[in-house]
Amino acid sequence: MKKVIIKLGTGILSAGKGNIRTDRMEKLAESMAKMSNLGTEFIIVSSGAVGLGMGKLGFEERPKDLALLRACASIGQCLLMNAWCKSLEKEGLIASQVLLTREDFESVKRTQKVQETLRALSQNNIIPIVNENDSVSDEEIKFGDNDVLSALLASIGKANFLIILSTAKGLMTHPTSGTLIPFVAEVTPSIESMAKGTSSETAVGGMVTKIEAAKIATRSGCAVFIGSGENPSYLEGIIKGKIIQGTFFAPSGLELSERKKWLAFFPAPKGSITADTETADAIVNQGGSLLAMGISSFSGDFEKADVVEIVDSDNRVFARGITRFSYSELSKIKGKQNKEILTMFPGKKRPEVIHRDHLVPFDLEKS
Repeated sequence: MKKVIIKLGTGILSAGKGNIRTDRMEKLAESMAKMSNLGTEFIIVSSGAVGLGMGKLGFEERPKDLALLRACASIGQCLLMNAWCKSLEKEGLIASQVLLTREDFESVKRTQKVQETLRALSQNNIIPIVNENDSVSDEEIKFGDNDVLSALLASIGKANFLIILSTAKGLMTHPTSGTLIPFVAEVTPSIESMAKGTSSETAVGGMVTKIEAAKIATRSGCAVFIGSGENPSYLEGIIKGKIIQGTFFAPSGLELSERKKWLAFFPAPKGSITADTETADAIVNQGGSLLAMGISSFSGDFEKADVVEIVDSDNRVFARGITRFSYSELSKIKGKQNKEILTMFPGKKRPEVIHRDHLVPFDLEKS
């Protein structure tokens, strides 16, 4: 990873009543210092100013008066930056403050200035701490959110990875009783319908704005992870693809080779499909798709569009891909010809179990 943007929600940084979770800041700083030494550039988009200001002034609910809300942001921003400076300094890193509004992204000249400033900071090993300028802008306080801001920064900054950390574990099929969705290949209307707003008195946005941010960032070729920031030591694992407790959004608009790289990088497989020798050879050496007639067996609890591993007759994983058929559907078509499958499932436009565009083979000698 060359450039990573980390967005942190109010619930992660605020301990309530004007107090800051410096322990979490310090763990993040420790992880960033380690990866910075290996060449990764970081930008932090930090929420929390309004919530911290509210705590200092003793407010239990978000003020309706906009002037008072701006005052809370002004007080909280000082506390926030002071804490970031101390946490990063312990790891030999320098922090800088960058306050932005939407207007900075609506003018080409102003956007270029933002790009130039961020580039200069990164080139000098300085960590930008970015926040919306809530202390002067009514519109940003009322409508704005740092989720979308982080996505806009990912777009103009050509970031590789946007990590959005909050108290949410990721995108759930239902906000209270649902299960975690670990991988989203594309932000569709059905995915958007699962998002809900926040009920926090100190925050804005919720999952709705996080999904909107994912749409913006992935369209610019940036991968997105949405998950819990309650254990900041997981940061390195998230970046290296070893932490799966969250939702990963694959970047779109990329060349096939780039999309395949992300498929191999992160999603946790929901099942396993065993291919016969001839099919395995076609996938690895000829760029073929996985067809039902070449499947020997399969296991797991996967649905359509889930990621599965593909193994050979010796049970060695040689590929990973996104399946077009669920476990129950695959039970009906295993070993069948393409024409039979299209007859059985008239709604399916293609018969491949995993199309080559959604499949990435591995080098067995290195795996």
